[in-house]
Parts: sequence; C-alpha cells; structure tokens
Amino acid sequence: MSDSPSRPVRTRFAPSPTGSLHIGGLRTALFNWLFARHYNGAFILRIEDTDQKRFDPSALDTLMEALRWAGLQWDEGPEVGGAYGPYVQSERVALYQQWANWLVENDKAYRCYCSSERLQQVNKDKEARKEPPGYDRHCRDLTPEQRAAYEAQGITPVIRFRMPLDGQTIVQDAIRGESVFDNANQQDAVLLKSDGFPTYHLAVVVDDHFMQISHVMRAIEWFPSFPLHVQLWQAFGWEMPIHAHLPVMLNPNGKGKMSKRNPPKDKYGNIIPVMVHDYMRAGYLPEAMVNFLANIGWNFGDEREFFMMDEAIQRFDLTRINPANSAFPVEKLDWLNGEHIRALPADELARRLRTVLVNAGFTVDDDLLRRVTPLVQIRLKTLNEIVSLAGFFFRDEFLPAPPEELIQEKMDAEKTCRALERAYEALSTLDDFSHAAQEAVLRPLTDELGLKPKQLFGTLRVAVTGQRVATPLFETNEILGKNVVLERIKMASQTLVCQP
Repeated sequence: MSDSPSRPVRTRFAPSPTGSLHIGGLRTALFNWLFARHYNGAFILRIEDTDQKRFDPSALDTLMEALRWAGLQWDEGPEVGGAYGPYVQSERVALYQQWANWLVENDKAYRCYCSSERLQQVNKDKEARKEPPGYDRHCRDLTPEQRAAYEAQGITPVIRFRMPLDGQTIVQDAIRGESVFDNANQQDAVLLKSDGFPTYHLAVVVDDHFMQISHVMRAIEWFPSFPLHVQLWQAFGWEMPIHAHLPVMLNPNGKGKMSKRNPPKDKYGNIIPVMVHDYMRAGYLPEAMVNFLANIGWNFGDEREFFMMDEAIQRFDLTRINPANSAFPVEKLDWLNGEHIRALPADELARRLRTVLVNAGFTVDDDLLRRVTPLVQIRLKTLNEIVSLAGFFFRDEFLPAPPEELIQEKMDAEKTCRALERAYEALSTLDDFSHAAQEAVLRPLTDELGLKPKQLFGTLRVAVTGQRVATPLFETNEILGKNVVLERIKMASQTLVCQP
C-alpha cells in the first residue's frame, strides 16, 4: 500500500453516538485521519445513528469534542458540511429505502414477513438439532400470492439480502490479504428493518458509495460481515473501496478486549480508563495520546516510539499495520505524556496548566505561573500533577504541614529546630536571594549541623511549601521571595515549639 492510490483518497470515521468515545474508536479515527493526511485526501466524519433505541443525542457533542481534542478535525461532516451530505444517517433514510427496493426489484433481495416469535422458534428448533442459529429463508421464494396474503394481513416486512447459496466469496483485505468464505455458511441478512431504517450492512455500503469513500479502515469485529458487504457491492455493481480491518486493542495483560463493562487494571490493581474523556480529564496531552495510539498496531519505523503527528503523517501507510492484536501498554502512556510535556514551549505549557489550576479552584497569577512552569516541566507526567506538586504557589492562604512532617528521617525535634534556626540566620543575611546564592549558604550548613543534604533540605521544603514533595527548594524559594520564605521558616519553628 506504499504506492499512490488510483483514486482520490477519502476515508471516514463512522461512529454510533451511544455514549462516550472508546479509546479504540479514537485509534480507528486516528488511522483513517493519518492515511487521509498522508495522501492529501479528505477525512469524513459520518454519524451512524440508525439504531434509534441506543442513540444518545448528547453523545454526539461528546464524540466531536473528543475528536477535536485529539486534533482529528474532519474535512466533511457535522458542523462542517460538504458536498456529499447529509452526514447523519437518520437524515439519509430515503436513500437507503430507495436502494433496498432496487435490490428487491432486481432480485438481489426479498421481503421477509416472519414475526420475531417465528424467528425465535426457528433458532430454538435449530439449537435442538444442534445446528448453527440463523434464518431459515422461509420468505426467500414466496409466490406472488403468498406475498399478497402477508400484505393483506398488514404485516410490514423487512428486506433481506439474497445471499448466494453456493460457491465462495473471496475478500481482499489490505492488511490481511485474501480470505475465502463459503456462501453456504452466510446468512440472508436484514438490510432494511420494518421501521424503514437500514441496518449497518446496507447503510455502510450505500454511504461509502455515494460519499466516494476510497479506503475503509474499521475494527476487525466487522470482518465476519465482510463477505456480505462484498456481495452487496457486487449486487449494486459499484466500485468497492479498499478495506483494511484493524487489529483489536487488548488489555495490558494481552487477555481480552479493552472494555468499559469489564475495565482492565494495571499491575497495582488500579482501573485503567477506556473512554477518551477519562484521559482528557486526567491531564493527558492530545499529542501524547495520538502518539501512544499510533504505536499500538502500527510501526513508525527505526524503533522510535516518540514522534509528532507531522512525522507520522509522512510515514503512514497500511503496510506498517500489524494484523496481530496488540496489548494496551499503559505504562508507556505516562512516559510519552511526560516527553510531550517537555517538548512543549514553556508558554504553551503554562497555558494548559492554567486550565488545570483554574478547574481545581485556584486563582492563577499568570506571571507567577510562567515562573513556576520551568520548575515543573521536567517533572510532570500529567498536567494534573501540577496541583499536588506546585499548587501551593497559588493558594490564597498557606497551609503549613503538621509538625511531624518537618522532622526528617533520623532527626528529632531538637535537631529540626536547630536546622530551622541556622537556615533562618543564613538566609536572613542574603541581599541576593537567587537560588544560587541560597545554595551557597545552605549547603555548608549540612556539615555544620551533621546532617545530610536531604535531611536539611527536606525540613526546609516542608517548612516553606507545606509538603514533602514539591518543586526544587532553592528555585521555589527564589520565586516565593525572601520575606515569605523567612516567615514560613519562623512559622515552622513555632509549630515545633522551638526555643527562641
């Protein structure tokens, strides 16, 4: 698939808005988007909402928000428009009905009047005979008189495809090569339901044709339906898109599909999210998420795992997609997210961190945030970690730590008081409160006090920030300023009831 396609590239992502976007759905959208961008083609968003029982109107906005967050802007579709719309299937019902009837008129499909009760009984009888379930083609060859009798009863039929009863269907998949299916094992699938809405099988073929889709990349779950779709394309006499069925994204342990109903867990027993919005709320960068997903089932080449989407666009083609199912390597997501955080310009990172802090209830001074950002940029794995690591900079009131937090390992209250007292004296003498000047006077104190640096600096960190884990001590002090730092050291001494 490295050669240029013979027709203009048009790919599509066609989700059913029944809830939040699954992380596997985002990967499917990503692969379609990358392929379209690689060939300067069009990426189409098409909404498959014909399952009216499961359709959730609010899910459409959620879905589009997730795609835009990931940077997967569509060229045609809802809120964008295009020459091949409408792009919502419920607005195209008349088209499906037209072509379903065309199939009937051309003896490629037939009307089925069987009730749901009869269909259930057929499957029960087949089960008793230890036969595979499925429709028995009762209505496939009705006489005109029999059809008229059903019509006279007011029964609204479905339309079923007239699948060939013998021979084979050969399918070509751009990832998996050629596969052969015996037609005798296939079903006469329902194409148009009794409510006039299409099933997936009819709608996907009609839409892909009239939207001039050139390449279909979809989940491997649809592979068993592939022979039916091939037969439908042939029945219509239309040029079929190139198909590529993508591998399943498995749980991190390689067992089972990533599922919301049975959510996977990491090695510590923590639940791993499977919905895109969970990762959005957890402080992951879209750049990291699409980089991460591109690595699952596709190979960038030269053993690189960290890359930007512009680089992926240049290299993306179907030959690098591995047909084997791939585990979800969740531990690499935090690593990649940290790498992308460090790759951001500091001003851009500050802008994103501002949103996190505001959402957490902090009042953010932008000048202060710009000074803090370089201190956290090399330490963050997710944006949300800014709250625990450096939220103290933005609190309206300082929250001192409990006295026991001030006392470091192998120290006692007396040693801690002495350390606070001498640090206060040393810092008080400084006119230059830069981090280098602080370090120059505080490091010698460790020998004088008989302490290790992590003991003295640990005590001071808790005293100044109110927490054991925070941004680097000397740089933190420089940003807070001499007066604030001295005031907090004095407060810590009072907390320990140190002698004046």
